Amino acid sequence: MLSVRRWVVATAGAALLGWQSMVLAVDLPDFTELVEEASPAIVNISTKQNASATPTAGAQGMPDLEGMPPLFREFFERSFPQSPSPREHSAPQSLGSGFIISKDGYVLTNNHVIADADEIYVRLSDRREMEAKLIGADPRSDLALLKIEAGDDLPVVKIGKSADLKPGEWVLAIGSPFGFDYSVTQGIVSAKGRSLPNENYVPFIQTDVAINPGNSGGPLFNLDGEVVGINSQIFTRSGGFMGLSFAIPMDVAMDVVEQIKATGSVQRGWLGVVIQEVNKDLAESFELPKPAGALVAQIMPSGPADKGGLKVGDVIMEFNGQEISRSSDLPHAVGRVRPGSEASMVVMRDKSRKTLTMTIGSLPEDDSVAALGDVESAAPATTDNRLGVSVVELSAEQKKNLDIHTGVVVREVTKGPGAMVGLRAGDIITNLDNQSVDSVSSFESIAKKLPSNRSVSMRVIRQGRASYITFRLSE
Repeated sequence: MLSVRRWVVATAGAALLGWQSMVLAVDLPDFTELVEEASPAIVNISTKQNASATPTAGAQGMPDLEGMPPLFREFFERSFPQSPSPREHSAPQSLGSGFIISKDGYVLTNNHVIADADEIYVRLSDRREMEAKLIGADPRSDLALLKIEAGDDLPVVKIGKSADLKPGEWVLAIGSPFGFDYSVTQGIVSAKGRSLPNENYVPFIQTDVAINPGNSGGPLFNLDGEVVGINSQIFTRSGGFMGLSFAIPMDVAMDVVEQIKATGSVQRGWLGVVIQEVNKDLAESFELPKPAGALVAQIMPSGPADKGGLKVGDVIMEFNGQEISRSSDLPHAVGRVRPGSEASMVVMRDKSRKTLTMTIGSLPEDDSVAALGDVESAAPATTDNRLGVSVVELSAEQKKNLDIHTGVVVREVTKGPGAMVGLRAGDIITNLDNQSVDSVSSFESIAKKLPSNRSVSMRVIRQGRASYITFRLSE
């Protein structure tokens, strides 16, 4: 009897597990129809660079490998890689992927796929290969628009709205990783609005879709078969996929496409500010209810923010109705505004909210900042303060180079809070405890009254770039 009961329990358990497996199988998406419909519009992109000079035999002290026996040639090729031969230079090399966005032959891909190319070739799903014309490229968003002449009825992808994506949503990529055409990988959206180093104007979509060399420029699809992103970058320590891939949102890409078609170039909105993240200590020092917003650390002279009344120390909380939760949200929002348009923002200033309206400028190609002058040119004035730093007045040269009128220069840093927060000789202190530092005497006066046991902010300019730091004094 006991054995019968055990069999019944075991059978019931197996049935339950089988039912659960069936439910899970039903819930998993089937991508077959999506791939069948979308893959004809996916293309492989290769480029050719014309050789600028013919490599000479024995370059860099190496022998001529062409005249060597195969065994020795293989050893030298593996151990001491040489520059490509003219024959290798002239052969088209498969670099990435792309997709057709219009029936008359417009193709979208990454800028880094076709950068520095003398000739660009597009291979279609039916194996036709043709040379493409570069209509325009935008290095800042890493996008390039190509045009091929292959009739007026080419297969095209469906364009979706990346703004509608949500973390956890299924997505799929089609591309040519390592030269394998029309490879399909799937995953989910890990996060949205990611900022990457040197990529401040693209709010990347982060996914766990397997992306490898050759996938660049390929489309990222949602379950409705719509392109919602362009696979652009991966995070890797090995050169291979590690579960972190990044795609350019399609909303951003289509804006770039329309501008390139209309003018051949892309313009972005610009405020002319240097901002930084508001962490817990800065929020406390500015008496904000929580860490949020973008702290204005520096304002470019005569820039849009300067003309619009924005001030150093303002914390931008909203821009054109969009909440600025993190500082990285601001460049994304400003970049989407057309230069010359008006924009409104809500800032926290002196513990109260203030609404400003200003005309947005055009992002310049080069945001260079003047360098510091000679620290030794100013007469020393040692201070005796709780920070453990000695400061001097700003020289006329420094005021002119940095276009500032207030502040003191750090001459020496001894033991104390100043050293602990990383102050260096040559740093310029312009604000202390949310008060402007006009001279050495004002610095001394403010330093003597600094509160204890709470975060205190200090604005520092180092090598032309301003930022806020915080410290805490004990009793």
